[in-house]
Amino acid sequence: MTRKPKILLIDDEEGLCRMLEAVLGDEGYAVQAYNRPTLAMRDFAAGRYDLVITDIRMPEMTGIEVLQQVKDKDPGIPVIIITAHATVEMSIQAMRRGAYDMVTKPFEPDELLFRVKNALRQLELSAENQNLREEIAGRFRFDNIIGTSQKLGAVLDKVEKLAIRDTSILITGESGTGKELIAQAVHYNSPRRDKRFVAINCGALPESVLESELFGYKKGAFTGAAEDREGLLKAADGGTLFLDEVGNLPMNVQKTLLRFLQEQEFRRIGDTVPTKVDVRILSATNADLREGVKQGQFREDLYYRLNVVNIHLPPLRDRKADIALLVDHFIHQQNEKFATQIKGLSAEALEAVTEFSWPGNIRQLRNVIEAAVAMEDGDYITLPVLAQFIEVDEAAPAERADDSDYSSAMAEFEISYLKELLRKTQGNVEIAARRAGMNMATIYRKLKKYDLRKDDYL
Repeated sequence: MTRKPKILLIDDEEGLCRMLEAVLGDEGYAVQAYNRPTLAMRDFAAGRYDLVITDIRMPEMTGIEVLQQVKDKDPGIPVIIITAHATVEMSIQAMRRGAYDMVTKPFEPDELLFRVKNALRQLELSAENQNLREEIAGRFRFDNIIGTSQKLGAVLDKVEKLAIRDTSILITGESGTGKELIAQAVHYNSPRRDKRFVAINCGALPESVLESELFGYKKGAFTGAAEDREGLLKAADGGTLFLDEVGNLPMNVQKTLLRFLQEQEFRRIGDTVPTKVDVRILSATNADLREGVKQGQFREDLYYRLNVVNIHLPPLRDRKADIALLVDHFIHQQNEKFATQIKGLSAEALEAVTEFSWPGNIRQLRNVIEAAVAMEDGDYITLPVLAQFIEVDEAAPAERADDSDYSSAMAEFEISYLKELLRKTQGNVEIAARRAGMNMATIYRKLKKYDLRKDDYL
């Protein structure tokens, strides 16, 4: 059975405490409420609670003092502060001392629930991210591969098995899926980890430049060769050379590379003496090299030399379980880099990024989050901001329904039912919720959705 998140609630107003206990309890949270902050702090201990909600003005001590004591004992726990007298100075003071969020009275219960869910989701994602970082750092000495999906797990298991061998590996997958990260993971978990990892994009350089970059040249080998130059193969001696977009290698370079793979030696341009090195070759492509072989654009013998073992990276659309973690990771990076305070995505924005197809994969997601963090003025990246960078459906749920007549009928039924229910309970939401088998937050949410006021049902 899943453990209920535990919330510490501190407020000197007993009525508000009882109401919030009921609302939070209906949502499945285990709530411990205190009317006296001194008693709450006496009983508080690190790891006992998942979230603290505290009023800011109380007789015995202020919410800021509560925040300070909580953070001293448990720095990682999120704290939401409730206040009826919010000022810019107070908000800055609270945030500087580590408050996660601030809610201004009066507020709707569903507003607090939204913030509670976001705080706990952020805490959960941070914990998962930290656990994943520690696991990968231990297994791969590399902490930029983010995800817990089954498909990514299968890739990492393969990396772990192949890293200790000097087998040539061809890493395939769409552009932006993280092929170089996987190559680095192979290198840093191999016996070659203390030597250099050298990478080159074979599609980014002209043929003549690419050849000299890989193999180097002797002084005077061609016009402009004023001195001897060491190539990347020599620079990677004892380590790993990663050939990205290897399908773009020109035929003459393919021939020289094949000889190296067979003999572990090559000749620099203009040299008559072979250079012998010990280098592991890892390569990657987003193209179908077998088709390139059929078309005569890629040597078949080289293909089999490079593709001793294949690691295929799934596209991001097949790793939906990893998207929330990746988003959290990229937001954290942007916050650290630019001192921003974005806390995450709104529920609608998170649903949109999860359902989007991401043709540019992880690279596109990273760029979108970077742009959205720059444009967002609030605490959470919203759907309208996200819609500036990817195509999202901004229609309301009722507008997205396939059968608008059915949706309209359901709305009319809900409105009529709510009016009758609240009329019979004289507007008492707590009693109405018990009779209807709902939680209070659901009724408040529906009242807000249909803009129903007391005059409508009393």
